[in-house]
Amino acid sequence: MNARQLPPMVTLTDRAVARVKHLISRSQKPVLGLRIGVSARGCSGLSYSVDYAEEPKRFEEVIDQDGVKVLIDPAATMFLIGSVVDYEESQFSSGFTFKNPNAVGACGCGESFYVDPKHAEANANPPHA
Repeated sequence: MNARQLPPMVTLTDRAVARVKHLISRSQKPVLGLRIGVSARGCSGLSYSVDYAEEPKRFEEVIDQDGVKVLIDPAATMFLIGSVVDYEESQFSSGFTFKNPNAVGACGCGESFYVDPKHAEANANPPHA
């Protein structure tokens, strides 16, 4: 019996990996990697958070990709499965962006998103084939 394979928790683009390495190299204190989380805020309900991680927290998922560590807050796991994190720069802004297959909508300004709880739960607990 084969189970449906889960997508990677989070994947970073080459630009995101380069930016994480740059940020870690400039930190004033030792940094293990970056922590990605989701918090309840914004007009659509959820917003991404990206912070320095000095040490792993209990139950965090740790992704090691191309020499950088990304720690996923366990409360954010079901909202992030399959996401691709990129780093983009334009004339007026720069920052990490998320292509999230669990997001079914976002606010007009792009600062927050929302998910269909049934969709997120299905990604977190795939049916067995």
